[in-house]
Amino acid sequence: MPASRAKQAETAGRRANLIRLRRSGVRFDDPLILALGYSSSGAARKDLIRALEQNRDEEAAEVSVYRQQENERLDSLLEAVWDKATTPSPVFDREGIEVTREIDLKAVDTVLKLMDRRAKLNGLDMPLKNEVSGPDGGVIPLGNTLAELTSLMTTAGDPETATGSSEGPGDDSGA
Repeated sequence: MPASRAKQAETAGRRANLIRLRRSGVRFDDPLILALGYSSSGAARKDLIRALEQNRDEEAAEVSVYRQQENERLDSLLEAVWDKATTPSPVFDREGIEVTREIDLKAVDTVLKLMDRRAKLNGLDMPLKNEVSGPDGGVIPLGNTLAELTSLMTTAGDPETATGSSEGPGDDSGA
């Protein structure tokens, strides 16, 4: 049996206060959190997790509705330009005589943009895989210090800059 509206409102208020306190850095075992009505810090932790899960479920439902509406709009737009993009139309000369039949390239471009938007909206495109590698595709040597890692990220794999070498490109003298 679902909780009454009053109980739901009370729970929502308690959770809002819990989230506000946690965002300001208050620990779960702080008396301010326990004063909200939690029997222990563990109970407050569990309630925060429930609140976050409930919020995530509500957000997912809203995103699903939004995605469906956007797909319907894209369907309407696609339907409006599809024939122009796929069916050749007559092209006339100055005297009004048909000289050829062509598809509308602007409509084709519009269709492609709509299809691209749909793929992005629905996550259909494969994500790009990026890989960072060292010289000649080998591994990147990592040091043990944060400064070395930061330097590596800053130079984005430029071996001369990363090692601090002052040698020019192609200088293999090792001097």
